[in-house]
Amino acid sequence: MVKSKEVSQATISLPQSISSSTVSATEIRPWGSFTTLEEGRGYKIKRIEVNPGHRLSLQMHHHRSEHWIVVSGTAKVVCGEVEKILSSNQSTYVPQCTAHRLENPGVIKLVLIEVQNGEYLGEDDIIRFQDDYARA
Repeated sequence: MVKSKEVSQATISLPQSISSSTVSATEIRPWGSFTTLEEGRGYKIKRIEVNPGHRLSLQMHHHRSEHWIVVSGTAKVVCGEVEKILSSNQSTYVPQCTAHRLENPGVIKLVLIEVQNGEYLGEDDIIRFQDDYARA
């Protein structure tokens, strides 16, 4: 004798921050590129690639902090008055309103994951102090 089993389907309700997340296409910059992997209320996750010998502007943000995790390559990080070298599986934290810069001093592409936290995460929240590519 074979007994049948009923299978019920449950509806799963995701939190607003997950269900409304967005993903953007890759954006090319003079130093490399970035791809927004996920974005929700109060956070954004990016995959950043920095070409060998290139660096981002010395900058700060009024409305967000950032966590950087190196996936591959070598990162030279300036955060406030501190300068350090990070390699694969190492990370650092950049508090909001702190001057910072990311550089690839190596010979292979630097790949890192950036997690931004803050009430406003727009690309226009960048104050540039110095830029190799003469951007405002």
